[in-house]
Amino acid sequence: MDVLQDAFTWLNDPLNWTGRDGVLALGADHLRISALAVLLAALVALPLGVWLGHRRRGGVVTVVAANTSRALPTFALLTIFASTGLFGATATVLAVAVFAVPPILSNTFTGLMEVDADVRDAARGVGMSGGRSLVLVELPLALPLVGAGLRTATTQVLATVPLAALVGGSSLGSIIVQGMALQRYGQVVAGALLVAGLCLVVEGVLAAVQHALTPAPMRATSGRLRRRRPRAAADPATPAPAPAAADAAPDQQTVTRS
Repeated sequence: MDVLQDAFTWLNDPLNWTGRDGVLALGADHLRISALAVLLAALVALPLGVWLGHRRRGGVVTVVAANTSRALPTFALLTIFASTGLFGATATVLAVAVFAVPPILSNTFTGLMEVDADVRDAARGVGMSGGRSLVLVELPLALPLVGAGLRTATTQVLATVPLAALVGGSSLGSIIVQGMALQRYGQVVAGALLVAGLCLVVEGVLAAVQHALTPAPMRATSGRLRRRRPRAAADPATPAPAPAAADAAPDQQTVTRS
């Protein structure tokens, strides 16, 4: 409890929020590095995922690339980049961008692959070229999964960028590293709370943007699916309904012939 109290005391100190090493300045650097990393990852993963998904080929390549990228530890990449002379924001952007590629690539490829083949055929049947069908039909239908991949990548990047403080970078992780060095564990907890809060806020903003960009018919369909509830099972004590007219005697039935 003393650590939590020290953390809230640290957060309530105005001096910790201003200045070059204050929360606001470090938060801005944190967001800048995260945005550059996600942008770099998206420039690589989005076109590749769209191309492979549109061609409906390359599933093995996508899985191998995604799993290989996930297997690379970010801290090890930071250390490798630092040993080659890359420090600070540059090393962090490159290392974290590699970490952000798998969710974007996997979700983009899966989103394009899950577009119904009948919808694709209908688009080509009305005279759309492959490129126009991709832009006007397939990408809007794949947008929810593509957006989910971008949101996942962004949240992971925001949570990983604090490692920048270990290679001379500036981020909210600087608060955590400084607190650990000075054994001020309240400051460490305060830095962790700031990182978690930033992730939650950005996740909420991206979710709202994704909802706004999703085509209205798809939003309505998903809303109906969420509101739908399974019908209650019939009560075994309820007597069976009376036989329908179709079960009446043959001489009482009316037969319609074409």
